[in-house]
Amino acid sequence: MVAPSDEKPKGKGAKEDKKGAKGKDEDKEPELSEEDLALKNNLDLTVERLGDADPGVVKLALTTMISEIRSATASMTSVPKPLKFLRPHYDALKSRFESMPAEPAENRAMLADVISILATTKELAREVLKYRLVGSTTDLGIWGHEYIRHLSGEIAEEFRVRREADSAAVVDDLMALVKQIVPYHMTHNAEPEAVDLLLEVESLDLLESHVDEKNFGRTCLYLTSCCAYLPEPDDAAVLRLALRIYTTQARWHDALRVALRLNSRPDVEAVFAACSEPPAKKQLGYLLARHGFAMNLEEGPAAVEDDALRESLLEIISNSKLSEHFLALARDLDVMEAKTPEDVYKTHLTEGRAPAGAAAVDSARANLAATLVNALVNAGFGQDKLVTPASGAEAGGGSENVHWIFKNKDHGKISATASLGLVTLWDVEGGLPQIDKYLYSTDNYVVAGALLAIGVVNSCVQNENDPAFALIADYVSNTDVNVRTGAILGLGLAYAGTGREEVSELLSPLVVDSEAPVEVSAFAALALGLVFNSSAREDVVMSVLQALMSRSDVELSTPYAKLMCLSLGLLFLGKQELAEATVEVAKTLSDRISQFAVVTLDSCAYAGTGNVLKVQGLLALCGEHITTDESTAHKTSHQGAAVLGLALLAMAEPLGSQMAGRVLEHLLQYGDAPARRAVPLAIALLHVSNPDVLVMDTLSRLSHDQDSEVANNAIVGLGLLGAGTNNARLAGLLRGLASYYYKEPTALFLVRLAQGLVHMGKGLLTINPYHTDRQLCSGVALAGVLSVLFSCLDLKATIGGKHHYLLYCLAAAMKPRMLLTLDEEGRPLPVPCRVGTAVDVVAQAGRPKTITGFQTHATPVLLGVGERAELATEEWLPLSPILEGQVILTKNPEYVAMDEGK
Repeated sequence: MVAPSDEKPKGKGAKEDKKGAKGKDEDKEPELSEEDLALKNNLDLTVERLGDADPGVVKLALTTMISEIRSATASMTSVPKPLKFLRPHYDALKSRFESMPAEPAENRAMLADVISILATTKELAREVLKYRLVGSTTDLGIWGHEYIRHLSGEIAEEFRVRREADSAAVVDDLMALVKQIVPYHMTHNAEPEAVDLLLEVESLDLLESHVDEKNFGRTCLYLTSCCAYLPEPDDAAVLRLALRIYTTQARWHDALRVALRLNSRPDVEAVFAACSEPPAKKQLGYLLARHGFAMNLEEGPAAVEDDALRESLLEIISNSKLSEHFLALARDLDVMEAKTPEDVYKTHLTEGRAPAGAAAVDSARANLAATLVNALVNAGFGQDKLVTPASGAEAGGGSENVHWIFKNKDHGKISATASLGLVTLWDVEGGLPQIDKYLYSTDNYVVAGALLAIGVVNSCVQNENDPAFALIADYVSNTDVNVRTGAILGLGLAYAGTGREEVSELLSPLVVDSEAPVEVSAFAALALGLVFNSSAREDVVMSVLQALMSRSDVELSTPYAKLMCLSLGLLFLGKQELAEATVEVAKTLSDRISQFAVVTLDSCAYAGTGNVLKVQGLLALCGEHITTDESTAHKTSHQGAAVLGLALLAMAEPLGSQMAGRVLEHLLQYGDAPARRAVPLAIALLHVSNPDVLVMDTLSRLSHDQDSEVANNAIVGLGLLGAGTNNARLAGLLRGLASYYYKEPTALFLVRLAQGLVHMGKGLLTINPYHTDRQLCSGVALAGVLSVLFSCLDLKATIGGKHHYLLYCLAAAMKPRMLLTLDEEGRPLPVPCRVGTAVDVVAQAGRPKTITGFQTHATPVLLGVGERAELATEEWLPLSPILEGQVILTKNPEYVAMDEGK
């Protein structure tokens, strides 16, 4: 046997020893190069010299130190070497500063500068600023961008500390620095940092004098983007500054966009009047038309002298050519052929999952669903296979189609006749002759539907002959309730957003008439809310409040009272603190409705602002646990409005929408039934016409909820989520739901409705109120969507009951999701353009690409949610910086065509 050896085996152990030795070496500082060592010794010597009694020696040492610091170049990730070598002497330099004689002052100032620069490498409380204030306060730019950034942060913090201690504290010393920093930022491509600093020190007005044609674009882009995250009144101040800058730079389209965002009629009219070039003015007209903003061109600030120009502007702003442009898009995409409800249902794909003939459980309901689906899928195309006469047929050739209206029972005929208005949407000349004959019917339901159809076909379009008022006005006082409601709602849709005096004179008496049925008063109030939306018009507000005060508790417990509250909200849409007086009055109403009215008013007044205090107030209401019985059920009705209010406040920007989505998830788990029932509607409002996959899954899960009202609202929510997108995944989900709910008439009816919404306009339309790169919210479109959502708070009594025609309020929100390029005469002009996913370029350096993953098409093109277009040719120049809707192109004078031979 061999005795075991004490020697360590070679191999692993030896490797570990080497590793250990190496680790010890690593603990030592890396050796400096000769150059660095010389610099370190030099700087150490200058620090020593600072203690010299001779001021000249001290000055020379400081000058050497400063020149080394300023000439040092370093990567963005590391500290410059002079600062690295001087950092250990920081405390010594500070104590030397304290003991340094007052004269010469220049030496003290230079040393303070050095200490201020060194403080940027330390995490200390505002010492960069402290020593800068006692150092030289001129020519800050020589120290570089990183130093300026540190100093800006400390100025903002010092300003806040001083103002919190004393609101009248003197800040002149800080402002002297700010006045140097801002020009530096503005001339060094750091405009966002200049804006941030001025916002922190409450001196945004200083910015305007430093804006020029080179930096205004980035500056205003940042101003308009950050205002969504600012409290009031700062948000309005920021937008007003952007408006002044754009106006100074004669960027009229940008200026008009900001004026519309401010919701200020005088500003909109001033910008429109200031723009003098006819093609640019026409482009502004298209923006006003898309926003639903009525403009008086005959008289007032925006009056146009030139008759020919005024005529063409009237045609643009009144949306007269919208039908023609939409059909041009449809022809280009080859989707003109009319579709039937069966093309949407695709029941052959679900055969075997539901018993044969299952859809015919409730034939009246099935016919009504087919009517609405047919109207939605063929909206705006002017022809379908159910209600319009067959194209090319004789006058009586469409008789078999007329029978379709009479296949519906009672109130179903209202929707069936009104569907004619949706099929011929925007085409007043072509639609009215087809509708007119039904006004002479002996069936009151058909007459009511025809009146509503007139309103729908005129929605968002003002015809020069103004036929809607002439045809509808006389029926408002009809003895039949259905005819009256059809006429009233028709007027509301025909003149939505126009603020027409005659409508107010006609409908206001109906609102306050306590003898009239409550549903007539409620529809009159809703119509006035649509016509005068966002106007805060005093006499209309008083009429609605008076109606709510004079009605009995029984009437205030009906869904109609909620429509009255919604009309109050629509009148104050986006008006913020202007609604406060009306909120106080609403608190004095009967306890049956007061809380609902207050919540609705507040939510609408602050729609899209993300106001934190209002959100907290609504959350508190949603989280209440109220014990009720049948007699006190009204005490929880406001919770549904509060849930919708959360979505309404947060819908303007993506971050707010995400946070609201999380809150709504919590409400599903912990909220009471009234709050849970409104959650699917709120989720849909946050993502209208935007079929996000995660949101789709959430609503799909809720569509199978144990609470039938939650499930029903989730089905409607799915329809609104995918409205006009033809989303294949969503269509598949809804087909599955149709076979799941084949025995439940109401749920099946709503599934069919949702299928119609998803295929709305054959996938060419949107009902999203946000447009122009999601920067503007159209009040008219939002009012139309809210009318349907608030109706769904009492789904079984409204859309699921006999007021299904409330769904036609969506006509106010329907718009083509297209880019159509036109020449200066307004004729379509096909040009190549790139369509891709929009990229947020706010505050990004250089000239970043604004779209990614693009494809090149010839216009007209469809634009999906989150997509952006840009021209793929330099031959033409767009008159709108945002390519969306109708865009006028002008020839580029600098364009030189490439020789084909080369």
